[in-house]
Amino acid sequence: MQKIFILFNLISAFVFQICFAAEVDSVTPRKLQLDNSLTIINTIFNQRMQEGIQKANAQQDYIEDIEADKFCDEEDLYTELRKAIFQSLTASWGLKGYGLDKQLRSLLVAQSYSLSLNDSIYRDIDYLEGFSLNIKELSDVVNINGHLVGLDKIGHYFAEGWQYFELTQYEDHTIDQVLEWGKEQEAGKFGYATTGIFSFSDLVANFNGWRFWNKVLLKEDDPLKGVIANFFNRPYITCEIQIIASIKNRRVVKAWEYNTRFDLTDYVDGAWDEGNNCNSYEDPFIEEKVTLRIKNINPDFSCPFIAEYCLAAQEKYGYYAKYVLHPYCLIVIKE
Repeated sequence: MQKIFILFNLISAFVFQICFAAEVDSVTPRKLQLDNSLTIINTIFNQRMQEGIQKANAQQDYIEDIEADKFCDEEDLYTELRKAIFQSLTASWGLKGYGLDKQLRSLLVAQSYSLSLNDSIYRDIDYLEGFSLNIKELSDVVNINGHLVGLDKIGHYFAEGWQYFELTQYEDHTIDQVLEWGKEQEAGKFGYATTGIFSFSDLVANFNGWRFWNKVLLKEDDPLKGVIANFFNRPYITCEIQIIASIKNRRVVKAWEYNTRFDLTDYVDGAWDEGNNCNSYEDPFIEEKVTLRIKNINPDFSCPFIAEYCLAAQEKYGYYAKYVLHPYCLIVIKE
């Protein structure tokens, strides 16, 4: 019985590791006209963030027992935000990006494009070449302000973005270190080792996810903003004096308040689109299979599909572009 229990745990751990995210086909749906999903996505996550704030403040029910400097517990806030964003009571147990991906497929079904693996550019990748790819369905594709983005990127943004943030916030890693670590993960269990595919767009989403979690309380400047922009930047959430509660309790009472609304426009760009920020493949045989399928589906397609987005990404990410952009995207020059 003990051996069975250990085997079950090992299998569960393995499945848990490979189910963080799904792949996406950004080539097949290129000619489709999809409605812009930005407003719906913003609405979903503004509501979830407000829910998280309310739950974090609910931890302060016994105000009379709280010392003045103990209001607005940051750990409670981050925990409740993650639970609300991922709609999971176990969000603190691990990454929930794949679960969020599946939620969004259901919520955005009218605005998204769904494609089976057998109809995609990855159909010829077998189990040995991409085990995880073959046991999971592909993620859906949506239009976000004109960018063709896989919903898996939203999962990366919040989940791996949180992991990046944890490393800088609690383990003293630098941005460079977490971005390099992210590349190592994509070359391992998040990419090559499980799907045979290395997604630079995943790395872009991860980095922007760090920027999101950093902006929750904005304890550090945004590395992609200049001095002036950082001066005017405002956190999503602040700890504020509650006037009515303070009068009622005859003492200063503070609580978390939503200070700035979330807008995915602040983060998403053409490099989130795998048709611009190209993928790499574990070996030439996989790449050849995918390339042949792309030629069959869209003979005119070449990556980057829209070179101007790579130029914009080079400028946006600056020094950090080397960590998140495919070499093809890095070498694009103005004509």
